[in-house]
Amino acid sequence: MKKTDVLVKALTAYRDGDQAKAADLAGRAGSTLGIELHRYLTEGGGGDVYDRPAAFTAFIRGGGNVKLYRQLSVMLARRYGSVGSLLDLGCGDGLAVVPALEQADRQPGRIDLVEPSSALLAETRKHLDGTHGLHTWDDTAQEFLAREDDRQWQLTQSTFALQSIPTAERTEVLRALRPRTSCLVLAEFDVPEYDEDSDEYLFSLVTRYERGISEYGKEASLVAQGFLLPVLLGLVKPGADRTNWEQPATDWASQLKEAGFTGIRIEPLADYWWSPAVLITAS
Repeated sequence: MKKTDVLVKALTAYRDGDQAKAADLAGRAGSTLGIELHRYLTEGGGGDVYDRPAAFTAFIRGGGNVKLYRQLSVMLARRYGSVGSLLDLGCGDGLAVVPALEQADRQPGRIDLVEPSSALLAETRKHLDGTHGLHTWDDTAQEFLAREDDRQWQLTQSTFALQSIPTAERTEVLRALRPRTSCLVLAEFDVPEYDEDSDEYLFSLVTRYERGISEYGKEASLVAQGFLLPVLLGLVKPGADRTNWEQPATDWASQLKEAGFTGIRIEPLADYWWSPAVLITAS
């Protein structure tokens, strides 16, 4: 039996609540993902995916993310020179916006950075210390846009952040944003659509996660145990608390249109182990 087939059976067993069988099958798969999954299931792995900051840092700043964010920052920087005001919803620790501002020929006169994690926001602020016109907001996108003011922006960006808002709530966020920005740029993943109860879906997860873990070399085990496997098993386990609501690029376009945006354009950003990354522009 092929390694991928064994791992599909392992994930099926986990989904069905038989963790011991899942661990046994994973150990017999003979692949990097199988080894890591067996270890995770037998050594008591678990908890929130952000419980091990070192693992998340290694993940986001290594593997395919290096190329992804390098390309993203270049493409964002090209847009900054012609705008006077910028809003970044979900800036994180500045992995996209900081190098983009550094590369831009001209920086926007006002920059509003929104991030619900105070620790991540502090990191971004540290990198941009002394930047003219910088304002930071320790808020969710929903909280920020609910503020009673008439501030508007020529450019709004959100990089792999709006996927963390449930779909129905996200439509309302986009609808509230629409009259307050001239242009919106989203970086997101063009994920495939599957029936999540199907073997086809599990096969896709196995194939993609095997590729993802392999990109991390000597840090593969840290990234797998501390971040990738909790995410993977959260996708498989029925009733698990979701942390994101990804969708195909065409569904992003439809949602933007529903919220009142026009001139929607989708362009390739970078190949990525999980799914191709795209840049979606709307006005």
